[in-house]
Amino acid sequence: MFRLLKYAKDYRKEMILGPIFKFSEAIFELMLPLLMAILIDQGIQQQNWTKVWQMIAWMLFFTIAGVVSAVTCQYYASVASQGLGTELRQALMKKINQLSHKELNYFGSNTLITRMTNDVNQMQLALAMLIRLVVRAPFLSIGALIMAFYIDWQIGLIFVAILPLFSLLLFFLIKISVPLYRFVQQQLDRLNQIVAQNLSGVRIIRAFSRQEKEVENFNDASDELTKTYLRVAQLSTILSPVTTLILNLGIVGIFVLGGFKVEIGDLQQGEILALVNYMNQMLLALIVVSNLVIIFTRAEASAKRLNEVFDTNVSLAEKSEPRLPTTIRGEIALNDVDFRYSEAYGRTLRHLTLYIPAGSTLGVTGPTGAGKSSLTQLLPRFYDVERGSVVIDGVDVRDWPLDALREQIRFVPQKSVLIRGTIRENIQWGKAEASDAEIWEALKIAQGAEFVEKLPAQLDTLIVENGKNFSGGQIQRLAIARAIVAKPKILVLDDSLSALDYQTDFLLRQALKQLSMTLILISQRVSSIQDADQILVLEKGRMVAHGSHEDLIKTSSYYQAILDAQKEAE
Repeated sequence: MFRLLKYAKDYRKEMILGPIFKFSEAIFELMLPLLMAILIDQGIQQQNWTKVWQMIAWMLFFTIAGVVSAVTCQYYASVASQGLGTELRQALMKKINQLSHKELNYFGSNTLITRMTNDVNQMQLALAMLIRLVVRAPFLSIGALIMAFYIDWQIGLIFVAILPLFSLLLFFLIKISVPLYRFVQQQLDRLNQIVAQNLSGVRIIRAFSRQEKEVENFNDASDELTKTYLRVAQLSTILSPVTTLILNLGIVGIFVLGGFKVEIGDLQQGEILALVNYMNQMLLALIVVSNLVIIFTRAEASAKRLNEVFDTNVSLAEKSEPRLPTTIRGEIALNDVDFRYSEAYGRTLRHLTLYIPAGSTLGVTGPTGAGKSSLTQLLPRFYDVERGSVVIDGVDVRDWPLDALREQIRFVPQKSVLIRGTIRENIQWGKAEASDAEIWEALKIAQGAEFVEKLPAQLDTLIVENGKNFSGGQIQRLAIARAIVAKPKILVLDDSLSALDYQTDFLLRQALKQLSMTLILISQRVSSIQDADQILVLEKGRMVAHGSHEDLIKTSSYYQAILDAQKEAE
């Protein structure tokens, strides 16, 4: 947990001054029972009203000073803890953006969201409590014990006897609650996963009338989380009554022994009242310590989850001396490529060798799971190959600077994602400084200008989250416009024409031919790729056919079977 405190280095002043003011508050608080004893014994009992008013003035002074110290410490604790949370979130987001798709798949988006929110909040709370209470609570406990011995060492032994009882209770609660808090974090991840799945797939759920089943799944996960939280809460509730019992036993001991000492003249009534107050202070401070232990235990669990992200090695780190090709044209070569997503899965691509000249068009087809999309993931180096190499313009993609490599490639997946904002802002994701003229040109090529012109606000039309106020075909055309506005050297359309009608599909492909870029077109429809310079047919990650449309009709029975099946379906 303390490793993460380096993100609070800009708040050292607050982290130092906060505990100092809290320490001052504890000193002022420890003085009050002693002043109260003097007020009673030397003032009221002896009817020395001057002493009474003096003690009242001092008590008022220490109370005001304590309040000022507490408020100042609270301010510093808030500044430091919120600053830590801000720095942690920024560092975590930076680290997540550095992770490759392999590491992102390992963690999953739901747990990363939980770590970004709940776990960071736990660290904020831990730092705030560290500043506010870690100094105050132990000092108040020890100080009360010392003051008790100062007043009467024999009654001070009662304080010493109370400590083992409370420590045993605290140890019991911590030992049981720590694993439960860790389990809570895991269940919270699961609940977030169910919520995200339901929100993203709400249309599918309704289409298949799965609402009741999904509600049942959510309720089950929520109930499990509730049960665990209740078990933790029930353990916490034990602390209060047992502490009260221990406190009352201690007070009874003070009254029994103190009453005897008052009778023989060793103690005065005001000192007995002071000892009772110190007993209260000590046990209340110990309760705070127990709560701090629970808070820090939860923070430790959160810190481990955060450090797991920070400690993850980025598998796609750039070389210390990356290099660029002398000319960037969009030439692609795959040399005996093997690829798998992780060691737990089989190979997705096997012995794939392919050459794509700059400015040409490659069509890729094959059954579901053949490795078509996986092939395109290797070009911008979202993943590294297991064996072989992927070369663009004569340079292995592992030697390219990642930003420069991905700047030359634009990728349009089948399920395109639009960002909340205007049409203009979405398309400018492809090129930040794109003018309206460039945006309209990209929309014309993507066959989207016509429907955008009919919108009342045109380029200023607001797109809601994930583009749910547009049809599937409109989303795909906007996504294609966003990709081509930057005029990349390589454009990958991964089954991103599937929602278009045949006429729009044809016009879009004709427009793309006019652009000087290497085009990789993945499609289940042979009609969408038959005009490509070369066609690659994949099955189970292997190349089963390769050539032009005319050549494959003559030489590949596999390709001919695909073509016949689609003609029959049409």
